[in-house]
Amino acid sequence: MNQLSEIINYKRNRVPLGLFLLLCFNVLLAPAVQAVTPGSESRFSAYTITLLGLVTLCLCVYLFVVIFQPERF
Repeated sequence: MNQLSEIINYKRNRVPLGLFLLLCFNVLLAPAVQAVTPGSESRFSAYTITLLGLVTLCLCVYLFVVIFQPERF
């Protein structure tokens, strides 16, 4: 029953879920980044570039929401 209440109140656990989804997207997009970059990029560099891009995108969306809906914050 305790697990059910944790699933229902998922708003408290948004940060771990967000990090998990970010890492999943990173695993999916890193091979595409590695294929597009010219030359021979290491796998670590591809994952790092993809993670940086995803973090930048998330920050842009967050700032867009903060600018246009400041009353929520």
